Amino acid sequence: MTINYQKRRDILLSEIEADSAVILVGNTEKVRNKNITYNFRQDNDFYYLTGFAEPDAVAVLRPDSEQPFVLFNLPKDEAAEINFGHRCGQKMAGELYGSDAAYDIAELEERLPALLEQRQHIYLSDELGRFEDRIFSWLNRQRRSVKFDETKVFRSLHSVLPYIHERRIIKDEAELARIRQAVNASVDGHKTVMKQAKPGVNEQQLAGAFFGKVSEYGCQDVGYPTILASGNNACCLHYTENNDELQDGQILLIDAGGDYQYYTADITRSFPVNGTFNNTQKAVYEIVLAALDNAIAQVKPGNPWNRLYETAMETLAQGLIDLGILNCSFEEAMTKELYKPYSIHKTGHWMGLDVHDVGRYKNNGEWKTLQANMVFTIEPGLYFPAHDNSVAPEFRGMGIRIEDDILVTVDGHENLSAGAPRTVEEIEAWMAS
Repeated sequence: MTINYQKRRDILLSEIEADSAVILVGNTEKVRNKNITYNFRQDNDFYYLTGFAEPDAVAVLRPDSEQPFVLFNLPKDEAAEINFGHRCGQKMAGELYGSDAAYDIAELEERLPALLEQRQHIYLSDELGRFEDRIFSWLNRQRRSVKFDETKVFRSLHSVLPYIHERRIIKDEAELARIRQAVNASVDGHKTVMKQAKPGVNEQQLAGAFFGKVSEYGCQDVGYPTILASGNNACCLHYTENNDELQDGQILLIDAGGDYQYYTADITRSFPVNGTFNNTQKAVYEIVLAALDNAIAQVKPGNPWNRLYETAMETLAQGLIDLGILNCSFEEAMTKELYKPYSIHKTGHWMGLDVHDVGRYKNNGEWKTLQANMVFTIEPGLYFPAHDNSVAPEFRGMGIRIEDDILVTVDGHENLSAGAPRTVEEIEAWMAS
């Protein structure tokens, strides 16, 4: 299913002033060492509006123009393409990406002043300030070129990101198709890791098995560094060393998602290395799973975003009381947030081009309400580090998190990642099969 990038640009340009221009700056290649670069990935906002995935590109968008989309990109270069791969160049940019005009990136500073004439409002996409010096150099050049005609000079600078990021929260059908493929690949990847996990296996070996499996589905990368955390390592939320040997009796936490055509999955499963939960592990696991399921049950259009977190925390708090870890009433646990030392993160985030996708969670101080075609994760967890003397010894050195990818539907929700074993019975049966 093809993504309609022109429609996205048209919507953006309809939302800003007619005498505006938008400058979108793509990513550059990053050197890993000497003449070796990291695998290139385009800036996600640039990609969202253009679909253009080559480095060193700038797009200029202008409402009420005969050329609303002007692309500056690298030229065709036979020697460079022999060494580093195909370039689109300028002649094919219109046919492949819908640009109304395309120029060599080397011509940007020369041509930009004319493109910005009569444009009073300039919108920029440079969120991290990576190209701040270059952008202001371009704008000052434009100012100097028309210094005696103020009507031709920009008067205000704005960020275009709020316009883009709110749109990115709601996925279209083409995006959902890519997300489904990423999730389906990742479900199979998680099942593969469960099958191969056993005492004596190294975490990195399982990380490789996960990537190998999602690659079979067309994923060229993972959406974020894979977390394969055995035992106490799971108490580090973003553990990525992945270099310990699995031990009998441990819980293994895997947080991993494949990236398919720029869209990512984000799934977490926790399971026993030896294939069988002991009583303590099972008790903690089923509390976390209940928190996840109770939160998922709250997903439907019109419900506020924070209800998911509150529901999960209520379940975890009662579970900690039932385990004897919290010695207080449920009301006190909630009022004083006594569960927080053991549940140390929020319970979800938007998901799409970014694993922690963009977009606000509140509008004017009020929690955003759920709408159809939103996609996000829900991921409650409980963590008991090895040094935590507030819990009995049998809990220490264990972290359990379960994370599913949820789509809001017109009348409720769909758990996209439900195919990855998630109940105690499903996990033990799959690992034993």
